[in-house]
Amino acid sequence: MLDEPRAGRFAAWGNALLAGLVSPDEAATRAVADDASHRVVELPGEPGPVGLTLAFGRLRALGVAGLRIALPAPGHPLGLCGPPEFNERALEAGEAVLAAGAPGRAAGADTALGLIPEVSTAGPAGDVLTQVVWRCVPVRQAPPADVPSLGEAERELNEVLRETTAALMTLDVAGAGPATRARLDAYRARMERGRQLLAPGYPPRAARVLELAQRVAGLVELAGGGDHGGAVSAAEIAERDRLLRPVERAARRARVAAYNAYAEELERQRG
Repeated sequence: MLDEPRAGRFAAWGNALLAGLVSPDEAATRAVADDASHRVVELPGEPGPVGLTLAFGRLRALGVAGLRIALPAPGHPLGLCGPPEFNERALEAGEAVLAAGAPGRAAGADTALGLIPEVSTAGPAGDVLTQVVWRCVPVRQAPPADVPSLGEAERELNEVLRETTAALMTLDVAGAGPATRARLDAYRARMERGRQLLAPGYPPRAARVLELAQRVAGLVELAGGGDHGGAVSAAEIAERDRLLRPVERAARRARVAAYNAYAEELERQRG
């Protein structure tokens, strides 16, 4: 959970482009970030793979005004809207982008587009190149599952932290081992280098909720590392996992709410 979801970068910078706040090249560069390349395939109107600059332009031409994300997990189809085939592929990837307002390949008023990342890597450790192919498929034009408002997400995060922090400290599971601490230190270093949360056009509250969700995700990673933190017995490990599940769920819901805030605000303005 410490890594920024690719779907989040795609949606945030795609929304900034759709709003006319950044150039196509900047939006594409920010969405690709440290990956070697991103391509989009099966995009309506395009016969072959295209880069993100062209893909964002095509989505705008198709009538897309806002992009949302989904971050599903087993038993929790967060942000998904169907059909089942799309949900299954998005669950396997762990993320997806939803482009509402665009006709799919089988044109119709009830069809939108979904984009699912297919990630491949090559090269030796320390010099790995990551390539991403976004596969575009028709999805239902329906409300996404279980996505809270920004206010609900913020309240839920604060409540679940209050309820679980004391119990976790009692179990001494926050003292994760060196591997988990190294990941957390690397994550904090990226944050301190000035990584911009979200993109131009998002409300300040969305950035605040996303920052809180990222911090909570860091706590979950620290407490739930593969080295089992400070928990030493099977019973303690099981109890730690039970306590962390609602925290992890709340953090994912908050991330989706933050990234989706731009599209949600557009819909509110339309009435």
